[in-house]
Amino acid sequence: MSLGDEKGYGSGSGRTDDGYSTIGGTRQTRTRFPDGEGGDGYNTPRRPARNSRSLVMVVGVVVLLFAAIALANMGGGGGDSNHSSGKAGSKPDSSSTAATGTKPVTGKNGTIASGFAHDEQGAQSAASNFAVALGSAGMFNADTRRSIIQATHDPAVVEGLLAAMTKAYSPAFLENVGLNEDGTTPSGLTFVSRTVPVGTKVVEQSGDTATVEVWCTGLVGMAGQGSTKPVTATWFTISEKLKWVGGDWKVESSSQTEGPTPVNGDNRASTADEIAGAVEGYGGFTYAR
Repeated sequence: MSLGDEKGYGSGSGRTDDGYSTIGGTRQTRTRFPDGEGGDGYNTPRRPARNSRSLVMVVGVVVLLFAAIALANMGGGGGDSNHSSGKAGSKPDSSSTAATGTKPVTGKNGTIASGFAHDEQGAQSAASNFAVALGSAGMFNADTRRSIIQATHDPAVVEGLLAAMTKAYSPAFLENVGLNEDGTTPSGLTFVSRTVPVGTKVVEQSGDTATVEVWCTGLVGMAGQGSTKPVTATWFTISEKLKWVGGDWKVESSSQTEGPTPVNGDNRASTADEIAGAVEGYGGFTYAR
């Protein structure tokens, strides 16, 4: 899947063959009116077919980023594509969102939370925070990307991962998503890349290792007047293999799959300026349970 460059981006009725078949239990015919001619009694035009092209393109960006992460973990298990549903994990119960009595982490490694508890709850909190950081706009800048990778990953895999990231975030790729070749945002536009965890599941935990899946929704695109890559929502699940290193959880390897994706609602799409204002006005969260 790929994005175009910034300059060029851009059923039946329920009847059978029997003319006297019934619909809804009564013998009645169904008449389809042209758009705007009483199709539902309120002159409401039929909804146009949804164009999924932009969604597919944006999903391609997100998948590419995390695919690069998995590829860089040489032999670290990042290529496991069957993680999402084939393994038993801890299932949520009625107390999943209840207060645990454990205070949220207060430490910071740069702008990323640190000092997670050495238990299942701490692993879930770490995985959620790491997902947010690795899906942020900072990953598109070489300097901040290095800081994010160093703060979230096992030191043993950092250098190899950074080398892979340098290749993945090439000038051509950055230009393809609407950024300048050095990763900066064109004047007058706001680049958006945010990951929002929806839920977590511990697939496996034993001593100093844990595998946590994070179900996420994400926002990717360019906001502002003249943008040809509007901000679009995506859904995906990240599987993170964590290791207890130096008194904290760190990512050893990670992989990503698409979905689960809910049905889109009928919310009115906001203007480019509204999205840009929201991104600039609302900060992200630190996730802790």
